Amino acid sequence: MGRGKTVIRRIDNLTSRQVTFSKRRKGLINKAKELAILCDAQVGLVIFSSTGKLYEFASTSSMKSVFERYNSLKEENQQLLNPSSPVKFWQREAAILRQQVQNLQENHRQLMGEQLYGLRVEELQNLESQLEMSLKGVRMKKGSLIHQENVELYKKVNLIRKENTELSNKAYGNGNGNGLNSYVFGCGEGSNVPVHLQLSPPERDTN
Repeated sequence: MGRGKTVIRRIDNLTSRQVTFSKRRKGLINKAKELAILCDAQVGLVIFSSTGKLYEFASTSSMKSVFERYNSLKEENQQLLNPSSPVKFWQREAAILRQQVQNLQENHRQLMGEQLYGLRVEELQNLESQLEMSLKGVRMKKGSLIHQENVELYKKVNLIRKENTELSNKAYGNGNGNGLNSYVFGCGEGSNVPVHLQLSPPERDTN
């Protein structure tokens, strides 16, 4: 036999009503989290209990950003349904850009460790994860640049070493195996006795 349809109506018993509210509230927030994660959606949820307590969930850094996006998109949709003058259109675009700049500045300040008052633990953990990912990327880029600089420096050192070897061979090598250069000069006008001079490489300092 099939299960009967449950009638949705206000629960008269106060205790039962509070228990049901607590269970349904937690389930609704869990569903909102799953929707944000699975579908990459921006979700904002606000719940007021019968006693006036506030419960909220935002998939972004704050509920404020969700409301701001809601208001901007709502205004934009109204403008599309009811086109206005070009002046109002550009005024709306400028306001959207200003809001985006403000959001970016707020996010930047939070990443710098400022204006963290009022953020929940989940939001702080999200900021911490973003900083860790950024630091990891910086370290990888730094390591790549250092490796590239080392390779270029190694090439330059080898080139200088090769040039020094070639200059040394040209200065001291004469092809006869003794590493000496011979020069012949006359011993005066009309003299038939040649004078032989030899240049040897400088002695190394053994000290």
